[in-house]
Amino acid sequence: MHATLPLLEASDFPALRRTTLETLQINLGYRCNQSCLHCHVNAGPTRTEEMSRETIDEILNYLAQGNVRALDLTGGAPEMNPHFRDLVSGARTLGVKVIDRCNLTILSETGYETLAPFLAAQQVEIVASLPCYLEDNVNAQRGKGVFHDSITGLKKLNALGYGKKESGLTINLVFNPQDAVLPPPQAALEAAYKTHLKEHYNIEFNQLFTITNMPIKRFGSTLVSKGQFEAYMTLLRDSYNRDTLADVMCRSTLSVDWQGYLYDCDFNQMLELPAPLNTTLRAHISELSAMDIEGQPIVVKDHCYGCTAGQGSSCGGALE
Repeated sequence: MHATLPLLEASDFPALRRTTLETLQINLGYRCNQSCLHCHVNAGPTRTEEMSRETIDEILNYLAQGNVRALDLTGGAPEMNPHFRDLVSGARTLGVKVIDRCNLTILSETGYETLAPFLAAQQVEIVASLPCYLEDNVNAQRGKGVFHDSITGLKKLNALGYGKKESGLTINLVFNPQDAVLPPPQAALEAAYKTHLKEHYNIEFNQLFTITNMPIKRFGSTLVSKGQFEAYMTLLRDSYNRDTLADVMCRSTLSVDWQGYLYDCDFNQMLELPAPLNTTLRAHISELSAMDIEGQPIVVKDHCYGCTAGQGSSCGGALE
């Protein structure tokens, strides 16, 4: 049984339409130095998919038109794409804000010794996964030794000014639950993170984002194997919060896959549900400048309840 099959049926999730496009979220490829249990991309060291230089140039051409304010880079480990630095520096030259969704451990890998100074020099905002401030919990979810390398990475970034007041360098951490539950309240958990990391490791950061695990790909398969899939979907539906609808990320963000095709969000990308932006099967980044996408419908399925459950969940954390 494939974990995504129940989500592809008709859904009673409320209809959504696009507002003004503010952010392009780019998946630079599925290769990663980790294989996390909660990963909705199924990323890992053996994946070979990665964005080409040609597609990256098409993205830079679109950014040059001044249509969006932010470029949100993800993967896999986005930094493992050989054109990562060219994309970052090109976007920054155009005055576009760049966000790097960094797993922290990549900063300790051979060949990436200059990555942290590069990110600081380009004033890249970092969103870093640290699903707990306790070592055993992190290693259980992300692999043996990951917590130690994550702390090492955070210390490198702090030394460059990240997380320090008035430095202008922002690093936000991301919490994902280990089990089939909703995240706890974001503000209280952020306070606990800041206290523990400061007292035990002298580490500082700006904000904590709590993100609900999506019941797709690797996490979805884990739920199915444990017989928890239907119960988790019931939890998401029963926890629906209509007040989060106005701020769900798909309304102002477009997701671009490693081949340049467009999706309403990263999760729809993984489910191969293209954004319905034109009459062709799949719209491409090379076509975007000719499109008027404001007001266009968004593809919704049952997994969308993951973004609207409880306090809500987006790539920027809780929605309320």
